[in-house]
Amino acid sequence: MISIKGLNKSYKMGKNSLHVLKGIDLEVEEGEFVAIMGSSGSGKSTLLNIIGMLDEHDSGTYDLDNFRIEKLNETKAANYRNKFLGFIFQSYNLINFKNVLENVALPLYYQKVKRSERNEIALGYLDRVGLSPWANHMPNELSGGQKQRVAIARALAAKPKLLLADEPTGALDTTTSHEVMRLIQEINDEGKTILMVTHEDDIANMCKRIVRLKDGVIISDTKVNQVRV
Repeated sequence: MISIKGLNKSYKMGKNSLHVLKGIDLEVEEGEFVAIMGSSGSGKSTLLNIIGMLDEHDSGTYDLDNFRIEKLNETKAANYRNKFLGFIFQSYNLINFKNVLENVALPLYYQKVKRSERNEIALGYLDRVGLSPWANHMPNELSGGQKQRVAIARALAAKPKLLLADEPTGALDTTTSHEVMRLIQEINDEGKTILMVTHEDDIANMCKRIVRLKDGVIISDTKVNQVRV
């Protein structure tokens, strides 16, 4: 599913250059559930952004589902993201002036699915996350946990090959975090490949594999006995 070899990324900082990723090698098979961990500045968010085609690497190779990802213009990157990826963010990234159903249906709009069909699909995914009664509500009427479940439904609606989650429980209390993680575990059980950045050990242990970064290199990569919630 993911094959990364010798990945490097630097950012210019005035006259200096900050080397963030230093020769990363990473393989992720279809159906895996991987946590990426590391302290602030370790490179974990940069790695996720490159995998998500939100940023470009400087050198090395990145293959996603046997497609070489390199030198994409913004249009092509957007098309690839829509074809391959679903995103779940800590801040939910819902559109405040659209209702819940419209938010979930948005990826299907970009796939040029007709309105009646995309609304039907979106409603099905809202039902999957237990929020179909909230379809016509606005995001500001939802709790944090409900917003995150809407974001998960939106990520799934386009049937992505890979789900990328960036601190999906970071803004939630413990009980709500466990509810969200239970849902994400169920999605993985159905065969979806999931890559998740987290700084919380208990959340990472709810995955099946933990990759730890420090100063731009992978310092450990271990399979774990998944804690079920």
